[in-house]
Amino acid sequence: MFTKILPEKFCGKLKKFVYLYILKRKYYRVGSCAKCGRCCKNIYVKHGKNFISDPDLFNRLKPLHPFYFDLEIIGKDEVGLLFACKNLDETTKTCKIHNKRAKICRDYPMEEILKMGGTLAEGCGYKFVPIEKFSEILNKMSR
Repeated sequence: MFTKILPEKFCGKLKKFVYLYILKRKYYRVGSCAKCGRCCKNIYVKHGKNFISDPDLFNRLKPLHPFYFDLEIIGKDEVGLLFACKNLDETTKTCKIHNKRAKICRDYPMEEILKMGGTLAEGCGYKFVPIEKFSEILNKMSR
């Protein structure tokens, strides 16, 4: 987009600046969906600062978030309730409402997964690449 009016080297520096200092990101998300469907299962839902762990609370929150109607509770562990999306087509491993999917699905995967100690599903087509190389960080610290 910017490369038509700005040199490519400058565009890379501008992108890095925006991600690091404006968006406060540490990683670029690269790749594309491998259509494995694993991200639509075993979902934790965070409301406020905590993960939802009470089915009654979840049912009370449903009217506030239309996306919650697409989720079904499939279990619970020490973190909270586990959900699966009802819109996953089990045969094709694709979303039945892909063009109308929720923002959380459009933005998946988000860097917050790593910040919370999680990982991407095995075989996921996405990867996170550090914006700053370790050597750049080390140089900043040594100054």
